[in-house]
Amino acid sequence: MSTSDEPIKFAYWVPNVSGGLVTSDIEQRTDWGYDYNRELAVLAENNGFEYALSQVRYIASYGAAYQHESTSFSLALLLATERLKVIAAVHPGLWQPGVLAKLLATADHLSGGRAAVNVVSGWFKDEFTKLGEPWLEHDERYRRSEEFIRVLREIWTSEHAEFAGDFYRLHDFDLKPKPLSGPGRPHPEIFQGGNSSAARRMAGRVSDWYFSNGKDFDGVTEQIDDVRAAAEGRAVRFGLNGFLIARDTEKEARETLREIVAKANVEAVHGFRDAVAQAGQSTADRKGMWADSSFEDLVQYNDGFRTRLIGTPEQIAERIVEYKKRGVNLLLLGFLHYLEEVEYFGKHVLPIVRELEADLTPVGV
Repeated sequence: MSTSDEPIKFAYWVPNVSGGLVTSDIEQRTDWGYDYNRELAVLAENNGFEYALSQVRYIASYGAAYQHESTSFSLALLLATERLKVIAAVHPGLWQPGVLAKLLATADHLSGGRAAVNVVSGWFKDEFTKLGEPWLEHDERYRRSEEFIRVLREIWTSEHAEFAGDFYRLHDFDLKPKPLSGPGRPHPEIFQGGNSSAARRMAGRVSDWYFSNGKDFDGVTEQIDDVRAAAEGRAVRFGLNGFLIARDTEKEARETLREIVAKANVEAVHGFRDAVAQAGQSTADRKGMWADSSFEDLVQYNDGFRTRLIGTPEQIAERIVEYKKRGVNLLLLGFLHYLEEVEYFGKHVLPIVRELEADLTPVGV
């Protein structure tokens, strides 16, 4: 079965930082603590979610006053669930890849092969400089990330790992135990984010998955085409961020979006915009993250409103399948009220998605 024939997969943003998934003063019945997240993880894996992504923040910023560390939080969620694959976001430059390779190999054994990693090249300068680490220029950050991924894969798959790069070195390094492996999964899955041309080329060369910020149909098609061109036949899967607002009527869903934006924390959104301006606009082609994001887009800090998963279950399911037709393999979703809305998704949206997908399959196949 090709990736395009597989059912579209779903992941959710783990709310392991305070403030929820929108920078707004609207009520968010979501909590960043472990007990809430453990309940959410079990609920999610029983409502159609195959993956969860733990966020990484090292200092307070833009509504996230408190932050749980991503790798340890991911391991806790892995041990609390049976099937959920948990992706830990990490920053090259703040992690040594050999140490992370060892940690994830252990997490993989403890969870029965469900650990994964999202390599984040970095957008928040203060997280580096306040820890005394250098802040590299945009394309250099991606060059470092590419080496980081190559080192992880070399350690996980070689008995005598060797690597000589500009940022990392390996000399006859042998990790034992290696992470678990199986058909189609030789090691923990490697995700990466980004929007720039450098990010797209890097994904084509080394990553298993490419995460995109929220995009409309044309935007995601452009990114997928660019990554596939860079991959030169290598298999890369595509994940798309989206903030989902499913309600019984379209009017209710639109009113919820209007209220989120109307109650936006203006100071925090402007602060976030100023911090990320260099991430998107420092690239020569101005294709970097948030390069063309509006104020409304930045209220959901990964452009989740742009994916327009807002409306009735039927409207959202139809749009999800349209994204699948364009090559999206996974949707990474955020919610306003996680427990209620994840369950609503599983009961009302997911069944329609699966029905529509079945209609795409040729008769007799």
